[in-house]
Amino acid sequence: MTADPEVRLRADARRNRDQIIAAAKAMFAEIGPEVPMDEIARHAGVGVGTLYRRFPDREALIRSVARDNFAEVLIEAEAAEAEEPTAWEALVRLLRRSRALRLTVRLALLSPEVWATMRDDADVRRFRAEILAILDRIVRGAQEEGALRRDVGAGDVAVLVSLLLKRIPAAADVTEMVADRVFALILDALRAEAATPLPGRILTADDLRTD
Repeated sequence: MTADPEVRLRADARRNRDQIIAAAKAMFAEIGPEVPMDEIARHAGVGVGTLYRRFPDREALIRSVARDNFAEVLIEAEAAEAEEPTAWEALVRLLRRSRALRLTVRLALLSPEVWATMRDDADVRRFRAEILAILDRIVRGAQEEGALRRDVGAGDVAVLVSLLLKRIPAAADVTEMVADRVFALILDALRAEAATPLPGRILTADDLRTD
């Protein structure tokens, strides 16, 4: 019995979309969002016409990549909060393992135009708000455990991570090691033991809201 042609067409369209999104993520991470659209199509194994039928312009593609990434980060945040035995371990897991978060932050930092595209999308705003709410709960939980210093908030943690996720000016063969070392330093700075008082006030998730 052959598959329904309409069902097969929908499956093909979904597969093409997924291949384009995956290719765009890889090339955005390696080159940046200015990579030619035909290069993305070639990397995805589809024709340029297929790409433009799914994503009529670069803004539409960037928006879809951002939605996909934020959805993935939200899933990771929910899993970290639910599965780790302590809030501190949930925080470490979320910050260390979220490759989608890394690409999303890098895209946002690359240009005001890219950030505006992401910021103005309703789905991205919703995902971001839900992620920040989970991060806020994890931060408060780690503070109640006595593991995380009490003079920081979810906003402080998010800003630290955004600094870490910028491109590191280092040779390619040591980039990952440098990132791991900086991440370890950030974790040490967040620990409650022997914390030096910070200037200013605690940054909350609300401080990072743009709507």
